[in-house]
Amino acid sequence: MKVVVQVENFDPWVEMKNYQDANIPAGKHGGSVTFIGSMRDFNEGVDGIASMYLDHYPGMTEKHLERVCQEALDRWDVMDAFVIHRVGDIQPDEAIVLVGVWSEHRSAAFDACRFIINDLKHRAPFWKKETRPEGEHWVEKNTQDDQATNSGS
Repeated sequence: MKVVVQVENFDPWVEMKNYQDANIPAGKHGGSVTFIGSMRDFNEGVDGIASMYLDHYPGMTEKHLERVCQEALDRWDVMDAFVIHRVGDIQPDEAIVLVGVWSEHRSAAFDACRFIINDLKHRAPFWKKETRPEGEHWVEKNTQDDQATNSGS
């Protein structure tokens, strides 16, 4: 398991391949699930969002993400989990977050990945400020994942 919080932009596909090549035994996983969250130029009915500043509480944020990943590893039959999350200034189309999960079978990987990203979106200590056409705006809540809410995840 690995959690990285960083300022630098990253290529999620390169990061997934590099992590898998270094940490997942060849031929031992039957499924990997990847979630990539990217910055969009609209939110809460507002178009033209030029950028976002993502703040966090260093140390506390990483520990929270590590606990969530460990809970996913304990709860589902998965081999490994990997998270990269950006902080700082982010532009539209740039990756914000990558969650990767490997397992012998797809179902556990899907469930664990959904669990990690939903916890990250709703409980992890991140704060988001958008640069909108009318000025800067702190975002008070994240978009809801109705399927996760309805399934109790």
